[in-house]
Amino acid sequence: MAIRLLIIDDDERLFELLDSYLSENGVVATRAADGRQGFTALERDSYDAVLLDIMMPGIDGLEVLRRIRESSSIPVLMLTAKGDETDRVVGLELGADDYVAKPFSPRELLARVKAVLRRAQPDAEKERLAAGGLVVEVPTREVRVDGDRIDLTGLEFDLLVALMRRAGRVVPRARLLSEAGRDEVVSERTVDVHISHLRRKIGDDRRGARLIQTVRGVGYVLARDA
Repeated sequence: MAIRLLIIDDDERLFELLDSYLSENGVVATRAADGRQGFTALERDSYDAVLLDIMMPGIDGLEVLRRIRESSSIPVLMLTAKGDETDRVVGLELGADDYVAKPFSPRELLARVKAVLRRAQPDAEKERLAAGGLVVEVPTREVRVDGDRIDLTGLEFDLLVALMRRAGRVVPRARLLSEAGRDEVVSERTVDVHISHLRRKIGDDRRGARLIQTVRGVGYVLARDA
């Protein structure tokens, strides 16, 4: 499965150089030219990691990182000036997962992105997910709602886990099956049907505030506080 990387950087030439290398090595890179475009991209789509430049016009990278960390745990790598220890320290304190000092090689960047993603990968042998009375034991594929066990199909379980692992982040319909580890090519309507069945089984249709929320025209998000 390709790695989806959002690069928030005003340097278009740097992006073009990185994109050429990354696209040949299993990475789909998307560019946002500044912080505001970066926020919009994160709201509209789902990414595996963010590469964030500190020195940008308007909102600087540290402020962008601070705002990202208010609602998301997505892995973030900071681009810093060589030898600028202050920016690196502040970035790490704000929640950056790693940093890359300029100038750097695309090969080094790719290695750091993969290392960060490995560290962020949950341990499936111990993973337990919980939200709004819903508890999922990933190793045993057991699902309980308010203590009562419920039965899901294999696909329903995988869709639920995909949403819970990305709680608070919108997962587009076109991306949801791949996030669930499935390669099937199906229509968006089919995804909607599976989500409808899943909602019914976990009792989401009876909730005052739905746990699985629809983002019109985009996809679904599992609410953190429902």
